[in-house]
Amino acid sequence: MTKQPFTIHIPQTTLDDLRDRLSRTRWTDEIPGTEWEYGVNRSYLKELMDYWRSEFDWRAQEKMLNTFAHFRADIDGVDVHFIHEHGKGPDPIPLIITHGWPSSFTQMLKIIPLLTDPERYGGDPADAFDVIVPSLPGYGFSDRPVERGMTVSRIASLWTHLMTNELGYKHFMAQGGDIGGGVTQQLALAHADYVSGIHLTDVNYPYFSEKPQNLSEAEQRYVGASMAFLFQEGAYAMIQATKPQTLAYGLNDSPVGLAAWIIEKFRAWSDCDGDIERKFSKDELLTNLTLYWATETINSANRIYYEEMHNPTPQTYDEHSDVPTAVAIFAKDITPAPREWAERTFNVQRWTQMSRGGHFAAMEEPELLVEDIRASFRPLR
Repeated sequence: MTKQPFTIHIPQTTLDDLRDRLSRTRWTDEIPGTEWEYGVNRSYLKELMDYWRSEFDWRAQEKMLNTFAHFRADIDGVDVHFIHEHGKGPDPIPLIITHGWPSSFTQMLKIIPLLTDPERYGGDPADAFDVIVPSLPGYGFSDRPVERGMTVSRIASLWTHLMTNELGYKHFMAQGGDIGGGVTQQLALAHADYVSGIHLTDVNYPYFSEKPQNLSEAEQRYVGASMAFLFQEGAYAMIQATKPQTLAYGLNDSPVGLAAWIIEKFRAWSDCDGDIERKFSKDELLTNLTLYWATETINSANRIYYEEMHNPTPQTYDEHSDVPTAVAIFAKDITPAPREWAERTFNVQRWTQMSRGGHFAAMEEPELLVEDIRASFRPLR
């Protein structure tokens, strides 16, 4: 067994250096009267960076993060960080939840207690889960990959090893969105002997793969909307999929550059009507940012886009999984897929159209997401 308890502690020298860099920012110009049309609004970014430098209390956030049970384990030569919280109920079932980009394991903090201890929050203790929330390789406190090929398929193999060999579960459930959704889908496709059910908040985007034939009208609209998104909003994805290293020098050296790259996505992809702090507090945004900054993982996190674009064996639409699948589509997520798109590949047993919420569902609408997870997996217990 390689599982070892892990305590988060960022060196004070790293925090002091961060504040020093923030105080010496060389701000760019901005066309008067513009808001977010050209990118991140300078006025808001200055406000957030002033808070990061002078008011944000990382030590308080660190103390909060350490109330969860953190571990690291060597999984096939990759040290993986994960939270492992045991459920409080008569028969908790194991559930691995995978985050995406540009978030981190911190995206799941609101839903972990709701899933592990439902009775405390007015739910049925029979719905309890053992919850495992890993940091993707290259993110946070997991190892940065030193070899090519850390695709979602490879990560799904690591997660299966973590859940079975390391944690001793014979079968488990899986949930995720964004990159975490890709990993979860690969768990259902390639590791069905161990995966009893999956829950997704989005289905594989048709960005880097060949499109299936005989598309329905709804699927044609979806593919068209996805391609429009790629051309209008997807510059980040194309840079990260083609020249991530070039981008990384600026993001790893400038906290303001890092913040601008990430904060824009939290605003654009959430159900906030342009006001980012309707959905995320400054402390939530900056806890995620500080994690990227302190661990110097923006380059290794971005690289997964490159690995997927250059994957020699990408997922194809003639693959199929019989694993029971539930999908929750949040109203303001990125180009939501129609049900028939998901049914090309997955055994869709439940499809929920949420009236609100966006790409970061676990942070934006934790109660809605948790209730759908509970209802989706209840028949599979």
